[in-house]
Amino acid sequence: MSAIRRKFGEDYEVVNTKRDMTVSAPVKRKRQRFVEKNGRCNVQHGNLGGETSRYISDLFTTLVDLKWRWNLLIFILTYTVAWLVMASMWWIIAYIRGDIKPQGHDSSYTPCVANVYNFPSAFLFFIETEATIGYGYRYITEKCPEGIILFLFQSLLGSIVDAFLIGCMFIKMSQPKKRAETLMFSQDAVISQRDGKLCLMFRVGNLRNSHMVSAQIRCKLIKSRQTPEGEFLPLDQCELDVGFGTGADQLFLVSPLTICHEINPKSPFFDLSQRSLMNEEFEIVVILEGIVETTGMTCQARTSYTEDEVLWGHRFLPVMSLEEGFFRVDYSQFHNTFEVNTPRYSIKEHEEKISLTSPNPPPGVPTSPPLGNVGQSRGRRERMLSVDFADHGEATQEQAMGRLPSKLQHMSSYKEDLRTRVKTGGAQPGDKASSRGDQGSLPLGVQNLVSSSIPGGLGQGKVEEKLQLKALDGGPGIGDSLTHSFGEQEKWRLPPALSPIPAPNPTPVQIPLPVGGGWPEDNLPDKLRRMNADR
Repeated sequence: MSAIRRKFGEDYEVVNTKRDMTVSAPVKRKRQRFVEKNGRCNVQHGNLGGETSRYISDLFTTLVDLKWRWNLLIFILTYTVAWLVMASMWWIIAYIRGDIKPQGHDSSYTPCVANVYNFPSAFLFFIETEATIGYGYRYITEKCPEGIILFLFQSLLGSIVDAFLIGCMFIKMSQPKKRAETLMFSQDAVISQRDGKLCLMFRVGNLRNSHMVSAQIRCKLIKSRQTPEGEFLPLDQCELDVGFGTGADQLFLVSPLTICHEINPKSPFFDLSQRSLMNEEFEIVVILEGIVETTGMTCQARTSYTEDEVLWGHRFLPVMSLEEGFFRVDYSQFHNTFEVNTPRYSIKEHEEKISLTSPNPPPGVPTSPPLGNVGQSRGRRERMLSVDFADHGEATQEQAMGRLPSKLQHMSSYKEDLRTRVKTGGAQPGDKASSRGDQGSLPLGVQNLVSSSIPGGLGQGKVEEKLQLKALDGGPGIGDSLTHSFGEQEKWRLPPALSPIPAPNPTPVQIPLPVGGGWPEDNLPDKLRRMNADR
């Protein structure tokens, strides 16, 4: 719709093909611009009161800032008035001395200015003197001291007027404002994605072959807003980042360049979407500054873009082409754009969607590990379990034993006694009788096998193997029930996420029995049996 408005004007009418129905499109009120497209600021100063005297104090700048028609009028009037005033002074001197009527004097009389006898002749004498023409017919004589003084005053005043007016006209003509006429800006700005980021872009170009030295570009967002305190700020100015940190604002303006403003959380367009763009009212002022290469004077070119001149989902057509031996710029495509796929939502909405669908919750919320790290996390939890619960193992086992039958409690106490010996590296002297007493209930062969299979640094696997051997004395199934019951109690006491993975059960040692039954010491000789009993 904005393209139709620019082509056919603001007041247009959409007519349906049916004759019985005519639909009038809503006419949008014309946007009042802060800066015109040609760079002129649409601001007028009024009610200055007594401050107008400041313009007179800076008269030279005031004359330079005036329009050309006023400059030419002042130039012509100044010279005309000065000539008339000086010519009148020469005529007054001639009138006072009586040179107006030369016939009333004798031949020996010498006038102040020869051949000046009326006002036109006095005016011609002033012009000949001021312009140093010197025809030779009119000249000043030495008999007129007042004429000599007036001649000196005329020379000084003429030099001042010439320097002032000619200098003013020279500065007026050499102003770099006209250089800005050959600096082009695109008619529209576009919003599309570049390098995966949503950006506001416009194009700038230089029509001359002479370069702009140290060219720099700046952007201002002009938008009225209200502060949280209730203060209304009309036409508030906000800076748009076009590459200050990266140096992208320093331009090498040889060919047309596309200036890019990244829309991020620091941008004032962070919450701007395609739908909200239709209801926004803002103006983007673009300022391009640089030094004219030929004159060395600073030039500034300006333009602006309103919300109607920002096209969502468009991109500029390329204008550069490689010819034989040079690059060619086609300025006929300078303002043209084409549509591209662009998200319709704002960056703020996009980040909110990502935060809602992201697996990483806010800080402080417990998360489950990724699927690929389940085994590693479980292993770490088991290692943490073995360290964290090492000091509390005995208390846990005592609580578990309190729930077992008396026979199993007795066997579990024996298991804990063996584990204590393993940790301490051997039994204490005071524990010898009790340990032997526990082992005394076992057959001799089993006692020897158990004693030889428990070194000082015995691990958990060896303890389990010893308990398997101990189970042989209690009959079939007792060791299994002990291991199962105690393991279930410890597993029930621990959290489910921290339950250790059971270690592989070692293969129990099978003790061969004699064919006729009984224990191995029954088959020993009497001498060895007596030695064993003495031991």
